[in-house]
Amino acid sequence: MKTVFITGANGLIGRELTQQLLEKGYNVFATDTTPSPFVGKPNYTFVQTNVFDKGKITPILESGRINSLIHLACSVDNDFPSEINDKEMGDSRAADKYIYRSAASAGVRDIIILSTTQIYAVQKTREPIRETADEKPVTNYAKMKSESEMALAAAVKNFSNTKAVSMRVAPIYTKEHNQNLHDRIYDYKDRVAYLYGEGLYSFSMCSLYNVIDFIIGVLNQDGKYQYQGVYNICDSKPITAKEIVEFEREFHHLGPVIQKSEGVESIKSTFFLGNKKAKNDYRYIDPATVTNSIMYDNTKAQRISTFRWNLYNTK
Repeated sequence: MKTVFITGANGLIGRELTQQLLEKGYNVFATDTTPSPFVGKPNYTFVQTNVFDKGKITPILESGRINSLIHLACSVDNDFPSEINDKEMGDSRAADKYIYRSAASAGVRDIIILSTTQIYAVQKTREPIRETADEKPVTNYAKMKSESEMALAAAVKNFSNTKAVSMRVAPIYTKEHNQNLHDRIYDYKDRVAYLYGEGLYSFSMCSLYNVIDFIIGVLNQDGKYQYQGVYNICDSKPITAKEIVEFEREFHHLGPVIQKSEGVESIKSTFFLGNKKAKNDYRYIDPATVTNSIMYDNTKAQRISTFRWNLYNTK
């Protein structure tokens, strides 16, 4: 059975991925800064450290045992807060470069990394955003992930046997992990949930389990499909603000919901956080695009996975 190395293994994605890979019989090497709940499980090896420790990470990658690397560390899901500063960007840049180079030179077949749909520029049309769309990362987190994608592409350039996969993932949710959903219908200044009009504008989001299915789909590729490059990872259908409100009411405490009139000034009063906040905060939402119903196209990724999960069946 294949051996997979997961960095950031104790984050939201890492924990679920580890669980499913072990159930499917994979050998899993994992690392994170916090203790692992899987220590003692068969076929599981854990090293408690951060990804900046070359002395512990490099020997694992160069052991000749690793078939696939899944790099989830240096993300807001795992060891970074929602606000990313310049030092954290620099640390991530240095870790990414040595990890990708070590993996590629050691002959690791797959390098799968966690990126973000925040990389894309605001589109001028209402067409679904594909992987070839213009890029203009605004937040530090988006810039950091854009640089990570470029570092990966450079690292594997001369290693044709290593496939590089960058997952541009839309904001993630589960039935319990609802923060990204909540942020889209809640005014933190006035401490109240809201809708513009009937709430029929929508957001591209991603059930955690669509991410997991895609990663496992890549690991299961047998060479028939030449997978590599950038993939949009999101639910196949965007979620309306009205649906988010209904979801929050059913599974979480929401409280009253007010109705706001649409308009740039009204939207700005809700979302505008200032230039510094816009740059540093992963959760920043561009006030000019709130009701634009931006949608990402996951057609390319559907060659690998079915994207069967959505707001109504997510766990």
